[in-house]
Amino acid sequence: MLTIDKHQPGSFCWIELSTTDQPAAKKFYSGLFGWEVNDMPMGPTEVYTIFRLHGRDAAAGCTLRPEQKGFPPHWMLYIAVENADAAAARASKAGGKVYAPAFDVMDAGRMAVISDPTGATFCVWQAMRNTGIGIAGVDGTLCWSDLSTPDPDRARKFYTDMFGWKLTDDTDDDPPSGYVHIQNGEEFIGGVQSLQHRQPGTPAHWLPYFLASNCDATAAKAKQLGARFYAEPMTLENVGRFGILADPQGAAFAIFQSARK
Repeated sequence: MLTIDKHQPGSFCWIELSTTDQPAAKKFYSGLFGWEVNDMPMGPTEVYTIFRLHGRDAAAGCTLRPEQKGFPPHWMLYIAVENADAAAARASKAGGKVYAPAFDVMDAGRMAVISDPTGATFCVWQAMRNTGIGIAGVDGTLCWSDLSTPDPDRARKFYTDMFGWKLTDDTDDDPPSGYVHIQNGEEFIGGVQSLQHRQPGTPAHWLPYFLASNCDATAAKAKQLGARFYAEPMTLENVGRFGILADPQGAAFAIFQSARK
């Protein structure tokens, strides 16, 4: 288990579920990953759920707001930045769209909602009191994120300009898989899916991966809890085993079992 007290700029620092049935989602994820539920009031009728593991923040969840009517349930990734206002300006200059200019979230931090030029949405987070995810390396923690986009070259340039990420083609496979690895500083944090493995017509999006020490057992439990699978567990040689699924409300994510011991 790794405890995290600060996130390097450019890293995935928070993940938040927006759903149509928050009580059902809490039951599903606590049953699947053993997440502890900590509800925080957000007004007379709403609560913001912090999911915790070993007493540390792992993720969050909330109900889709009225102004999000028509949006499907989804997971939203947050990326750490030193200055949310500067990050939003940089996104616009790089060809992205700023859906919500930088604003304070009480004293927790400052954030902005952005989409890349191909349509994939994410948030930037300037930490104040809340630094974000506080745990890694155990089941149920965020361990990777994949970008699915119809225009990888355009997205590649945007994220390089935006966060200074290094995006490199996978050269281990013969023939090449087309997969692109994302490196933030010295750490590999995600990838860009190849066009050949992408469902045509699917909107651009980020897919989060949660760690599972036994992918098949976690998949079986997810099915018992009402999940449906887009991709049954499969093995990538020398990498690990993973599956892609949606929770009972429809929010998509993946589970990953590393081949490394």
